[in-house]
Amino acid sequence: MNKIIVWLLGTLLVLTSCSPSINDDEVVKQEDESEENTSIVSSNQFSKEEYRTILPYRPSASRGVIVNQMGNRLDIDEMEQGLRRLSKEYYDPEKYFFEEGQYLEEDMMYNWLDREMTEKQIVDTVANFKESYPEATEKQIESKEEEIRYESSLAFNPSIKDDGSKKQQENNPKYLTHILEQNFLKKNEDNSVELVGMSIGIAMKSIYTFQTEIGGTSYHHEIPKSMMLKKGKEIAQTVLERVRKMDGLAEIPILITLYREEDQGSPVSGSYVAKTGVKGSDMTIGEWETVNEENILFPSDEGKEKYYDHQQLVQNFGTRIEEFFPNYVGVIGEGFYKNEELKKLTLEIPLEFYGKGEVIGFTQYTYQLVKEMFSDYYDLEVKIKSNNKMESIIYREAGADEPTVHIFDK
Repeated sequence: MNKIIVWLLGTLLVLTSCSPSINDDEVVKQEDESEENTSIVSSNQFSKEEYRTILPYRPSASRGVIVNQMGNRLDIDEMEQGLRRLSKEYYDPEKYFFEEGQYLEEDMMYNWLDREMTEKQIVDTVANFKESYPEATEKQIESKEEEIRYESSLAFNPSIKDDGSKKQQENNPKYLTHILEQNFLKKNEDNSVELVGMSIGIAMKSIYTFQTEIGGTSYHHEIPKSMMLKKGKEIAQTVLERVRKMDGLAEIPILITLYREEDQGSPVSGSYVAKTGVKGSDMTIGEWETVNEENILFPSDEGKEKYYDHQQLVQNFGTRIEEFFPNYVGVIGEGFYKNEELKKLTLEIPLEFYGKGEVIGFTQYTYQLVKEMFSDYYDLEVKIKSNNKMESIIYREAGADEPTVHIFDK
């Protein structure tokens, strides 16, 4: 009986540790004029630089669209994380809560990201509808045509003629890839929360990849940064006008940013290149501010040209690794720079291990190299992998005295 009591008490402790803290705040969120939802704002905040979220967590209203539209997983991650990072300059993480976008919905996004249709394409689409639904009345056909024309008018990417020739494609590339929304809420004295700010990221292509026929040759058309910025700013103004017409968004401040994607096969992500803050109720965008951020691959020609000392550091680190483990194939590095100053360096070491002892020994050796070779004014992350599986990780925040090490059991 005593063993059973001990077991029950232990189970209760585990369940209690998994439940929301009793110090968490219960808040009421007004969804619309007739509906209120009770939510929880976690009392736990990893750091003053991170937003707290409202629970239960609500995914984006356009969830999944970004994956279907952006070809590089690194761009997806950087666009989401980078927008939160830029938002901290406008919405203080100590005062505001974070929520994924709830206004730009999936169907809306696909309409906005599509190509505008030519008149011939609209006529052909209506004809296909009539053929598929011979029982449709004239009123239904007219209604369908109105719907097609309206949805086409929402598209941001330029129309292209039926022949889809190489010249047509190059003269009318798909500029816009995705529009990302993030929301920021504030708690009121009556424990209600309200939307007080929004951030919008607009992803634009740097390389437009296309085919003139299904299964044919793939062509790659470079979009100059100047043209990307011109088109992006035009799109941003229209997005602002559309957002202002949505319920509850007429008066809130909005941060609008432009993101320049990398090519689909790039080993590093693109970056944000411009931003502008729009005050509540403003219908037009004023001045844009340049965002000087970039992600650099090491080793690379670009890394050698722009940040020679850091490329040399990564290569010297690789040389020291080779002294310990002759089977190693090379260190892959990525530096995140803001205003040409290194903010984070990520190193990945792919190796083949034959036992846990090797992993531990190699990690200990690498840990010592990190302490010896790398300055502490930037974040540093070293990932040690085997067969695409993480074996161990060494992490050191900027200014920290000692790195943190974790060796994975399995």
